[in-house]
Amino acid sequence: MTAITHRHVDVNGLSMHVAEAGTGPLVLLLHGFPECWYSWRHQLVALAEAGYHAVAPDQRGYARTGGPDRVEDYTILHLVGDTVALITALGEERAVVVGHDWGAPVAWHTAQLRPDVVRGVAGLSVPHWPRSSRPPIPQLRKALGDGFYMVVFQEPEVPEAELERDPPDTFRRLLYAGSGDAPPLVPIVPEGGGFLDVCAEPDALPGWLTEDDIAVFAAEYAPTGFTGPLNWYRNLDRNWELTAAWHRAPITPPALFIGGDRDMVLAAPGARERLPRMRDLVTDLRDIVLLPGCGHWTQQERPEEVDEALIGFLRSL
Repeated sequence: MTAITHRHVDVNGLSMHVAEAGTGPLVLLLHGFPECWYSWRHQLVALAEAGYHAVAPDQRGYARTGGPDRVEDYTILHLVGDTVALITALGEERAVVVGHDWGAPVAWHTAQLRPDVVRGVAGLSVPHWPRSSRPPIPQLRKALGDGFYMVVFQEPEVPEAELERDPPDTFRRLLYAGSGDAPPLVPIVPEGGGFLDVCAEPDALPGWLTEDDIAVFAAEYAPTGFTGPLNWYRNLDRNWELTAAWHRAPITPPALFIGGDRDMVLAAPGARERLPRMRDLVTDLRDIVLLPGCGHWTQQERPEEVDEALIGFLRSL
């Protein structure tokens, strides 16, 4: 099997850990929350064997990369800046940028803000929605209450204390609860409770997830914990302010969207119906791929289907 190798690269003052495999045109794989490079373990090998240089970083604040202490150093502009700087640090001028979960907005924004460095863009799980007319957190609080997980994550220290109490249990619950194998996840924390209270513990792990996988995630998070990853959520309103100049700006590079039809992101009211409207702003959206029975952890739950869709898209560029 193709080997995955590891190294650190200087990126915007960070010593960024990257996992990589293969040679050829560069494909960046940007993970989401609460993940790391390991969530792309299947794609690193498949893309390398298809003739690409696949690189999965631990993004700012995560795992072996770590990051600064200040909340305001985790804005979408920092994250796009890291992506652009990583392309340069890897000796390339352009790349295909693929993102899952939180990595998807980073990929979409990189294509929107710096189309000159993006050969193509793919978003997994999270579509590109246009910037709203008002800051997101007050809207989410009004619509879904103080218990909605993104609102809960605004509070300092408390969410990370819960998630860091027993990392294997945290990853076991989150990865199962968000998957297509679990009952639908409603991420609204009960009053006086925690986020993990809404995440069922599995009687048995689904076939795509092993105790060894859970142990890897727990070990990767051990050095730096959850504060950096949670700081991404704590910048949602700041991101809205910072991106005013790109309000409804088009995304012009060739694009692909892949999602699961049991993903909680697409279970939001009207989300599935809005997908075709992505083309209003993603002007070269080549395909929308929905995977039956798949939940939120798209590339981990359905690696073969995701590999096939990504390689087909890459070969079309």
